[in-house]
Amino acid sequence: MDSLPPDPYAITTPEALATHYGEPSQLVLNKVSAVVDPTSAAFIAASPFCILSTVGPRGVHGTPRGDGPGLVTVLDERTLALPDRRGNNRIDALRDVIDDPRVALLFLVPGNGETLRVGGLARLTADPALRARLAMDGREPATVMLISVREVFMQCRRAVSRAKLWAGREAPAGLPTAGQMIEAHTGGLVDAATVDARMPELDANLY
Repeated sequence: MDSLPPDPYAITTPEALATHYGEPSQLVLNKVSAVVDPTSAAFIAASPFCILSTVGPRGVHGTPRGDGPGLVTVLDERTLALPDRRGNNRIDALRDVIDDPRVALLFLVPGNGETLRVGGLARLTADPALRARLAMDGREPATVMLISVREVFMQCRRAVSRAKLWAGREAPAGLPTAGQMIEAHTGGLVDAATVDARMPELDANLY
């Protein structure tokens, strides 16, 4: 931050930020779940790609992780397993987790406009049985990151829509809709059909 020039319009307090943007809707505040419910598990199972965010004494890192659909395994409603496949052994994210277990994952499914965010606390394991279970093409992962889930929620779809990220690509069949996921995340406080009916309006008002 020291390299940035002085800015009389800089926003530097939570109060100023809230004043500038206004308060989020009750729906946005209520859509956070503490567990991986069946709709979230289905989305994760269909996802071949996620971004792993970590923080440590060497800085903050956003690391891509890719595999076949289901690159992350849902062990139970509060635990995820992310295998570490072959890479360049820089292992920034793994070093971070040793120092600070806080992690966040952003899941994407090609063709689907939704994204799913998961936050939690991570630990690395070299458990032989788990590594064997998560082997791919006959090769076991070097380690597995176990993530104790603290929060799960859907991110607004506008970023994917604005980027036309999946333009011309069909969404996989059988995935829960945005409304179904939010209804599950809120424990039924929000009606799935009502949310899904608003999706075309969101896509038509991207700016």
